[in-house]
Amino acid sequence: MTDLHHRAVVADTHNDLLCAVVSRPVARWAPFFRERWLPQLRAGGVNVQVLPVFIDALFRPENALRQTLRMIEAAHRLAAGNRDAVELCCDGAAVDAALAADRIALVLALEGAPGVGEDVELLETLHRLGVRIASLAHFGRTALADGSGEDGAGSRLTRAGVAALGEMERLGMLFDVSHLGAAGVDHVLELATRPVIATHSAARVLFDHHRNLTDAQLGGIAAGGGVVCVNFYAPYLHENEHTLDTLIDHIEHIASVAGIDRVGLGPDFVKETMADVTPPGCERDLIGGVPAGRYVPGLEGPAGMPLVTEALQRRGWTDEHILAVLGENVRRLFRAELGRMSTNTQEGAVH
Repeated sequence: MTDLHHRAVVADTHNDLLCAVVSRPVARWAPFFRERWLPQLRAGGVNVQVLPVFIDALFRPENALRQTLRMIEAAHRLAAGNRDAVELCCDGAAVDAALAADRIALVLALEGAPGVGEDVELLETLHRLGVRIASLAHFGRTALADGSGEDGAGSRLTRAGVAALGEMERLGMLFDVSHLGAAGVDHVLELATRPVIATHSAARVLFDHHRNLTDAQLGGIAAGGGVVCVNFYAPYLHENEHTLDTLIDHIEHIASVAGIDRVGLGPDFVKETMADVTPPGCERDLIGGVPAGRYVPGLEGPAGMPLVTEALQRRGWTDEHILAVLGENVRRLFRAELGRMSTNTQEGAVH
């Protein structure tokens, strides 16, 4: 690990490790995290880890809320069982306190929110349980919005989706546009009165995939004070060239459009989790319409994070700019927005 990486705040805004944790027996949740994931996070210098609650198709729609609650409970239990190393944080002050105590700051997020359905009031329930970031769709259609896999429909947020945005702004829950359909992203940027985040997205101008954001969307997120965190998942970066340099190209392009202070890292490390949760003898050939099993060499998991710092140094980036992208930009956003409730929103408005 380089000296610069060692002294950086490194924020990873998307790692599906909770899926692997919750697949174990309850008594193993905290020990499994300590044995399997904590060493990787430490090796990669990760100081801030967003934990998305992703509900697999097996649980949707009937058991989505139950599984959402189980995964949130797993996050609380793994934090309680590893108090010396991690802390579940609900606002920016808690994140700063965890970092000062040399603990990894964990932040809960919803990916797609299938357990909410049209019952937007449940966002407040989930907020009470510690959720501070949420997206409204994954690849497909929900009661709130369409995911990017449904871009052909050209759909904006539903009435309930607009209400969800207003409720999230009131609660101080960051709205995550990653996975949202293109028209939905544009709709959010029209309505949002507070900054939004893209927890794991890449640049569409470099690779025209529905999961990536256009330059106009990158600029819109930046103009609203938000942060775009770059996805490391190889099939979203290039059709064939799955290299570290390709990833750095996306980081540099997003920085050139959104500004150096509006870029972060959202690796989307899924290799180990997919291996853990896929039953023996089964295969997952596709993730959102792209081949699975392709990764940037060395960046299959958190331990590889120093490679990004080294690559940015080779490209001639200043220490200040590298530190900003590694985590300071996300830390600043969390300080300003995470858990900060507001009454000045368009809650329930329809556009």
